Amino acid sequence: MAKRRVSLNLNGQATQVECDENKALAYVLREDLGLKGTRLGCGQAQCGSCHVMLDGVSVPACDTPLWAVENKAIVTIEGLGRPGALHALQQAFIDEQAAQCGYCLSGILISAAALLARCPQPQEAQVREALDPHLCRCGAHNRMVRAVLRAAAGTGA
Repeated sequence: MAKRRVSLNLNGQATQVECDENKALAYVLREDLGLKGTRLGCGQAQCGSCHVMLDGVSVPACDTPLWAVENKAIVTIEGLGRPGALHALQQAFIDEQAAQCGYCLSGILISAAALLARCPQPQEAQVREALDPHLCRCGAHNRMVRAVLRAAAGTGA
């Protein structure tokens, strides 16, 4: 397949990548750009582990082709926070002990961040709806909901 240079706004930085424009964004992020935080689960946009924010909306990166994200703002889990300056959601998830294996967590945090960006004070039902597309087998879903609500409320440990 023919490669093409595509311009991205990735985690607030202008970025260019040269690859097949039909390649799924999840693979571009992991293989071409070295960002391993976006997980690959089912590969069919059914599990939620690969979600990234695209212009403020949580979308599955496994079935989003590179051409569809050109010149759009993409935020991955690496763009939410950093050591010493965690995103409020990351801190709330730590405080609530809302993470277990962590495989689904990056997609869940992205969807939660997208929710809080559009609805800073969500109700519990809105949080549950935003997290519904994400499969988690660890049994931490209620703690995750509490963590999102904690981040929205701005309450610390």
